[in-house]
Amino acid sequence: MQFHPSTVQTRTATRLGTVRLAASPLGLAGLWFDGQRHLPPQLDGPHAWPQDPQHPVLVAAVNQLQQYLRGERTRFELPLDLAGGTPFQRDVWRALLSIGCGHTTSYGALSQQLGRPAAVRAVGAAVGRNPVSVVVPCHRVLGKDGALTGYAGGLDRKSALLQLEGAALRPAQALA
Repeated sequence: MQFHPSTVQTRTATRLGTVRLAASPLGLAGLWFDGQRHLPPQLDGPHAWPQDPQHPVLVAAVNQLQQYLRGERTRFELPLDLAGGTPFQRDVWRALLSIGCGHTTSYGALSQQLGRPAAVRAVGAAVGRNPVSVVVPCHRVLGKDGALTGYAGGLDRKSALLQLEGAALRPAQALA
């Protein structure tokens, strides 16, 4: 993924673990749980994005995330910068935004929605590379027959997010 050169970051503690957030001049560019798969290398190390906990987008994102996790918010009102993905990934991520709170879909249904019924695996890969988890609700995508599968932040978090939203899960799916 390519991120805007002026990207900044902050972190916040949540009931689901520490979250790292990144913003560019265009909007929220990332939200990752510590330890999540596909973390960008710019979060740490000598080439890390600067810390800017007072960046307006990051302040708003932290506040809205905390409200969401307390059950006080069902949708996010943040500018997003999804420009770092491929055109196909951006199409998938925009499609994720259409899945309402408390609702789920499958990778196959998402592929159909995108007019790419044979691209189920490619859709799954794009969902897994979503840089703005929770806000771009990749946790609302389930496997075939409603199976709780594939979440870069961990299945326990996926289950907890879906339970918070009141999504109907089979008893064996509720991990948290």
